[in-house]
Amino acid sequence: MNFGIRFFISWILSAVVMFTLFYLWHGYFLNDFKRINFPLTWFVTFAACTYLIFGAGIYFLYESQPLKKIKSFIARGLFCGVIAGFSLFMISTIVNISLTKHLSINHLVVDCAWQVAEQTIGALVVVFFKIIIHEPVHENV
Repeated sequence: MNFGIRFFISWILSAVVMFTLFYLWHGYFLNDFKRINFPLTWFVTFAACTYLIFGAGIYFLYESQPLKKIKSFIARGLFCGVIAGFSLFMISTIVNISLTKHLSINHLVVDCAWQVAEQTIGALVVVFFKIIIHEPVHENV
């Protein structure tokens, strides 16, 4: 795998887009940040680091050999986003289950749909920059 400008721009911008969506969803729409029991700056810092990891993970998943069998860039990006979003949903639900008293099926479905949508948008950012950024391939002489 080549760690050139295409990787770094795709990775960072997908992480920024997903973090922004996360912040708007949880911070403004759901007001979840009001229930945090430690400093908000810690939470935002940890979340930013987490989304950097998600962005890199999505890029690596997109570039993985099994997904390279999907020839369409867009279809591969969508599939990658669905895998990443559902995986994140499962992890966050397991971690959060002991902290939540009243989880309904509606809550779980909405949360799953949101995670899949958020990570799919992040994966499409990766696809977009993979398409528009040209990196010359150098011959090994």
